[in-house]
Amino acid sequence: MAIDQEQSMTTHLDELRKRIIWSLIIVVVMFAAAFPLVRPLVRFLQADLKELGIGLNAFNVADPLMLYLNLAFIIAIVLASPFWMYQLWAFIRPGLHDQEQKATLTYIPVTFFLFLAGVSFSYFWLLPFLLEVSTELGQELGIEQVIGVENYFSFLIRLTIPFGILFQLPVVTMFLTRLGLVTPFFMRKNRKYAYFALFVVAALISPPDVTSHLMISVPLFVLYEISILISARTYKKVLILEQQAELERQADLMRDLNK
Repeated sequence: MAIDQEQSMTTHLDELRKRIIWSLIIVVVMFAAAFPLVRPLVRFLQADLKELGIGLNAFNVADPLMLYLNLAFIIAIVLASPFWMYQLWAFIRPGLHDQEQKATLTYIPVTFFLFLAGVSFSYFWLLPFLLEVSTELGQELGIEQVIGVENYFSFLIRLTIPFGILFQLPVVTMFLTRLGLVTPFFMRKNRKYAYFALFVVAALISPPDVTSHLMISVPLFVLYEISILISARTYKKVLILEQQAELERQADLMRDLNK
């Protein structure tokens, strides 16, 4: 028995190692494929700054090179994410029922598009507001803004990527509810603690002013409330499936007794 368990553990670890290696390989491939995309992406990101009369400056010799490599790496991670999410799903698939396999497989495209939605939301809604406020405040104070390219893109990544991750909350909630680890009652009961945690997260990724903080906090609170609704809907489906499974089990037991 101990030998079988050891062999099973070795097999699982070997499979995990292979899937991790394949995931790293696809990231490297996507990294190479991302290089032609960096230049048009930078031009697109610079367009909004030019409308505000803001230019980007390189204060270090390696800034343009590091920007190029960092953006290529981020593009590679985003493009490769559906693949390594599939690898994760394939690894845990043997431990799932047929219905759970089908349900969790649909999470992969949903997760990818939710990430893009979070990034788009922060870029097209929050970023213009923050840039406008910062520019107007600088003009009122008589401060001429000279923005470094490394500083600007670090700020941009710090704003957009966390929102892409935070927008996964509905999917994570649905998944945990299906596993029975989270219920809508639990989420409602702990709403104030969740709000506090989201408030802290907003403080970490927003500029140090109240307006910007609220601009980030409020959408996160709304996202949490949406997650509660999704959890409630998923919880009802889980209960229905459990009742159906119990009825089928009792029917099978009665058929066995009547034989």
